[in-house]
Amino acid sequence: MGRPRPRLRAAYGSSPQHLVVMIACFTLAGWVALRIADEATAGRMLLWFVGAAIAHDLVLFPIYASADRVLRGALGRSGRPGRDGQSPAAHHSMPGRPSALNHIRVPALATGLLFLVYLPGILRQGRDTYLAATGQNQHPYLARWLVITATLFLVSGVWYSIRQIRWRRIAGSTR
Repeated sequence: MGRPRPRLRAAYGSSPQHLVVMIACFTLAGWVALRIADEATAGRMLLWFVGAAIAHDLVLFPIYASADRVLRGALGRSGRPGRDGQSPAAHHSMPGRPSALNHIRVPALATGLLFLVYLPGILRQGRDTYLAATGQNQHPYLARWLVITATLFLVSGVWYSIRQIRWRRIAGSTR
């Protein structure tokens, strides 16, 4: 008879810690589902959840996957590993030139998520309810989202520039 941990890993496919975390997550999700089931609006919440999953999988994912493919093509890098499974940078002793790809992806993802979260405020939906609940209006939502977007892209661009300068210094010193 073999040892229990290797047998568990072979049967389950991951470590025992992963199994414990997954059991805890499913327990928490089950508890939340039971709490929500007693709510009067549980049907509406389920409809919104299913609608969001369908909207993401059938509408949003193809849009941002296509945008990413266009971006990778425009930058001239596939980001895929070489034939031997290693990245192209792994073939050199010097690290590879920094790619702008993630310096565009990260702020775009962040601002896209912020846009989805604050879309009702940006479109000024529920104006009266918002005013009654907070005593404020929704006018600054769009301007603030635009400022956050510009700031995220600016910080990402500065960080990319710093990485490019550091790479050029390293590349210049190895020649």
